[in-house]
Amino acid sequence: MITSDREPNKARPPSQHESAEERVSAPEAMRSAIAQLSELLGRAPESVSSLKPTERGWEADVEVVELERIPATTSVMASYRVELDPAGQLLAYERGRRYTRSQIDRTDGRR
Repeated sequence: MITSDREPNKARPPSQHESAEERVSAPEAMRSAIAQLSELLGRAPESVSSLKPTERGWEADVEVVELERIPATTSVMASYRVELDPAGQLLAYERGRRYTRSQIDRTDGRR
């Protein structure tokens, strides 16, 4: 007979680093970030350019058209950093950089 000195798994309350809430999936977090930011800004976001899990839940960068212009390549865009809790509820948001739609990021440090 094989025995173990381990205690059987027991239900325990979550530690301070764990959440009692389940973490939503990445696609659900993306949809939640878009919906909640849209409600606050009154504009529909164009895309989610990044999404990553964090200790507090989720962090996303959401791209929004701030000022539509003709031609569309000259429209002013803004990148918003959005923080969500594990259940996908908005905790905070902050506008980062603004740029024209046709602008590309350069990796060599030039602007």
